[in-house]
Amino acid sequence: MAKIRVTIWNEFDHEINNERAKANYPEGIHECLAKALKADDLEIATAWLEKDEEHGLSQEVLANTDVLLWWGHGRHGDVRDDVAARVAARVQQGMGFIALHSAHHSKPFRLLMGSPCDVRWRENDDKCVVWNVNAGHPITQGVPLYFFLEKEEMYGEYFSIPTPDELIFISWFEGGNAFRSGCTFTRGIGKIFYFQPGHEMYPSYHNKDVQKVIANAIRWARPAPERDFQAGAKMAPVVEKAGK
Repeated sequence: MAKIRVTIWNEFDHEINNERAKANYPEGIHECLAKALKADDLEIATAWLEKDEEHGLSQEVLANTDVLLWWGHGRHGDVRDDVAARVAARVQQGMGFIALHSAHHSKPFRLLMGSPCDVRWRENDDKCVVWNVNAGHPITQGVPLYFFLEKEEMYGEYFSIPTPDELIFISWFEGGNAFRSGCTFTRGIGKIFYFQPGHEMYPSYHNKDVQKVIANAIRWARPAPERDFQAGAKMAPVVEKAGK
C-alpha cells in the first residue's frame, strides 16, 4: 500500500516570539509533530505561514497531500483567502483535514463548517481529563478510556459547530467546563477530525496519548481508494420484468 502523504501546517509564530512556547517547541510545533508521527507508512512534509507567499500550500503541494494537519492560534486572519478556499476545496475532493487546537477558528475549518466555530476559553493552567467516548472508532484504537493533561487551555461549551458526524472525545477541565474535544465531519468525500489539545504554552504534543490520537486520525482520514467511475458515463439500462 502506498504511503500516506501528510503535510503538517503551523503558524510558527508563537514558538519564535514567545519564550514559553519556544521552550515547549524549540523547532516549532510542526517539527515536534513530524518527529512524533514518523512511521513507515507516512511520508511527512511541513509548511508554515511565512514559508512563501502561498504559506507553503500551493496547488502542487495540496495535490500531493493525502492528509493535512492544521495548527493555528493567533494569525488566522493572515492566511490568504484564496489559499484557505483552495484547502477547503481539496477537502471536498477527498483530502483528509485534521484541525488542531485553535484551528477551529482557521479560515479553512470555518469555510468547511459554515459556522462561527466559537468557544468559551480560559488560559489558567487547568488540569484536563480527555474522555474517550467512542471506544470502537479507529481514532481511539490503543487510546485509554481517559487520559490526563496536567495543564491545558480550557475550551468550553457552547462550541458553535454543526452537529458532528461522530463524537470521539469529551474533555473536562478542573474549572468545571466540558467540551466536545474530538469530533468528525464529512464534507464532499473528505474526512475531517477536530482535536482540541495543543495550546502552545503547554507541552501537550509531547503526550503519547495525544500523539496516538493524531496518528490514528491520519490513517482514518486518508482518502478512500479511487472508484472505477467516470463522471457523465451512461448507466446500464434497467430492465424491468412484469410481475406474475
